[in-house]
Amino acid sequence: MAQPVKRMRRIDVDDIVRVGRELGMRHLSLSAVAAELGVSTTALYRHVDGRWGLERVVGESLLDDLVLHDNPEHDPTRHLLSFGMQLRAFVLAHPGLGTYMQTLFPRGEAGRRLMTHEVVALGRRGYAPDVAIALSSAVAGNSINYSVAEDNQNARSDGLEDQRRDVTNQLAVDADLGETHRELPNFEHGEYVKLVLTATIRGLVSVAPPGRPLEQVIADLATTGMGI
Repeated sequence: MAQPVKRMRRIDVDDIVRVGRELGMRHLSLSAVAAELGVSTTALYRHVDGRWGLERVVGESLLDDLVLHDNPEHDPTRHLLSFGMQLRAFVLAHPGLGTYMQTLFPRGEAGRRLMTHEVVALGRRGYAPDVAIALSSAVAGNSINYSVAEDNQNARSDGLEDQRRDVTNQLAVDADLGETHRELPNFEHGEYVKLVLTATIRGLVSVAPPGRPLEQVIADLATTGMGI
């Protein structure tokens, strides 16, 4: 008696994206998605171009959920700070997404939409598109880098508070650093990131005010950096 032919389960890109989002970017892999869908990894290759393709379809699906809010009353500094903090909040809400954005951005339509949003928003504040891209990329890079570091700490949260307490105690009794460390203000991490981003953005806007061409900005920075 002939054995019945086992039919391969039919999947599509929507299935892959759905399962990828459920797994999250931190746990995303071809083998993990294939296991959840009950297919072989070979079946996934019919729809995505390997690991890079898998990351792109899931990452872009997540980024498509990000809606950036632009307060028209904000000057360039306040606007860029809001932009950076919105990115931070979104990345922290989607563990692993920051690493995707760090690696190569923009990779797809959702990323390009976000970049276009910032070009338009800064254009309303007097910036040419090339300067707008440079400014928003610098702010996004800083915000994402801090978010990835915080995300990685969250992933290793087991025992982290004990380690942090040990480090603080060691600094407190250090002959060279103890007194200074005790006088430092104690900031929540989000507030610290906000302060650093504010300082960074003020520097960026001072060298690249609205209307200044990008080549002048670069020339100014290059001259300042001479001899270092």
